[in-house]
Amino acid sequence: LHTGKQLDGIWHTSIIVHKDEFFYGSGGISSCAPGGTLLGPPDSVVDLGNTEVTEEIFLEYLSSLGESMFRGESYNLFEHNCNTFSNEVAQFLTGRKIPSYITDLPAEVLSTPFGQALRPLLDSIQIQPPGGNTFSRHNGQS
Repeated sequence: LHTGKQLDGIWHTSIIVHKDEFFYGSGGISSCAPGGTLLGPPDSVVDLGNTEVTEEIFLEYLSSLGESMFRGESYNLFEHNCNTFSNEVAQFLTGRKIPSYITDLPAEVLSTPFGQALRPLLDSIQIQPPGGNTFSRHNGQS
């Protein structure tokens, strides 16, 4: 597989805050214990700093994201994925973005003839790492 560029892979990212890991996939926003999906422990961890946002405010914020921008059906591998979510949440919590080498990767893939040729197939891919719980503010109590 040659794209004309060296690509290490497509990154799956999540945010660990208030002792839980949160991520976005085709099933919407999910949470788990840190490293708790079938993907296992992360290949790398980027410390984005500390947050002043309380857990209560954060969960309210996540709930509103899950009902608006980050519904499961809004997921798109290239334009609206786990990295979009991690970047959005990181800025809310710390004012800092996640590294650009992660967020720029889909555009780099699409800039290659190979990426363009595969686009229809790749657009149809839904990614939801197994092992997380669909996030809900009430933790399953309706």
